[in-house]
Amino acid sequence: MFLPAGYINKPAFINGQMENRQIILFFDKLTSVISNRRLVKLVLSSQRDRSSDLKSIIITIVEIKKGVRLNFVYRHKTNDITKNFDVEEAMAIVKKSLEEDFFNADLFSGEETLRLLITGNGKVKIRSNRTELKPVASFSHDRLKERIIATENNVYLKELGVLNSGFEVRNDMKDKYLQINNYIGLLAPFISELELPEGFHVADMGSGKGYLTFALYDYLTGTLGKTPLMTGVESKKDLVKLSNEIAKKASFTNLKFVHGTISEVALEKIDILIALHACDTATDDAIFRGIASGASLIVCAPCCHKQVRKAFHVTGALKPVTKHGILEERQAEIITDAIRALILEAHGYKTKVFEFISTEHTPKNVMIVGRKIPGKPAAMKKSLDQVRAIKELFGIEQHYLEGLCMGITNIE
Repeated sequence: MFLPAGYINKPAFINGQMENRQIILFFDKLTSVISNRRLVKLVLSSQRDRSSDLKSIIITIVEIKKGVRLNFVYRHKTNDITKNFDVEEAMAIVKKSLEEDFFNADLFSGEETLRLLITGNGKVKIRSNRTELKPVASFSHDRLKERIIATENNVYLKELGVLNSGFEVRNDMKDKYLQINNYIGLLAPFISELELPEGFHVADMGSGKGYLTFALYDYLTGTLGKTPLMTGVESKKDLVKLSNEIAKKASFTNLKFVHGTISEVALEKIDILIALHACDTATDDAIFRGIASGASLIVCAPCCHKQVRKAFHVTGALKPVTKHGILEERQAEIITDAIRALILEAHGYKTKVFEFISTEHTPKNVMIVGRKIPGKPAAMKKSLDQVRAIKELFGIEQHYLEGLCMGITNIE
């Protein structure tokens, strides 16, 4: 029985106990899919304490010598910890984790994706979507090392050199495989919050060799059962050619790669925009493309912050802050990304700025995520006022993204 989407009810916790009707329904469903062996995975995410090193918990069924257990993968910033619990103990841990550690629980079964969302003030919402996920073929202990992006018969990972001819992760590519899975795990909660149209368009600006582009397309189509159109934008022609050849071999019919720059490439309406490690103002070009297109989700991991650093004219008590090169560089990074987040907010986006696992390519590890929401003009004006105050404080004439957005008229 499918639960109706959009359920909202009273506070989740009464006298510290999980007695809310929505939570009871959720745990009834969880118990059912476990007992019927229909559980693909349960993911607890959205930290209550943003400073916590524990980022999420991924729960699957496993069969060991002692019988059926639930396998918990505690995903930390730099490592994973795996533990097995019997079903009764596991359910108690899930409930406690939702009380103390996480706001969201995503339940993936063979025919349905069920999402439990708990707000800061204790209200509960349940969203239910029909899906057609592949059933788990085996619950043996050997599955414990599986991740979001499976290796079995994975053509694109083999063609990209992550897997060998036997579809096993190459020793020298284990970090890359971990990076790919962490990236998808990070995006998954944001994507699940969106109400996307059929055939929605995803643009990956600066797709490079395409590791993460392929993985996101795989996740959207294979795991979520969606039918997106996806475009990888890359300035190097050889990488575009290679990526298109791999997409064809993988039968990813709605994924294409095009040659061009972030600021100039011709694209259809963008619903999700990704830009990872676009250098300096290329990040601003990407954010601008997303804002101008009214994208539902904008995700960027900035790299280099030269424009603002060169624009600094700091006087007064703050002058010593930029006296030393390393301090000036770090201050420029903070100011650049703070203004980017505020400009996103001024155009109707709810933003989050946080650390994510550094890649092998760069030590930059800040990610900015903007989700389009109905905005309030007063709040948007406040964001622009804050941008002006920051610029005045650091003697900045104009932020590059600010200049790009001047012609946009979609501020609500």
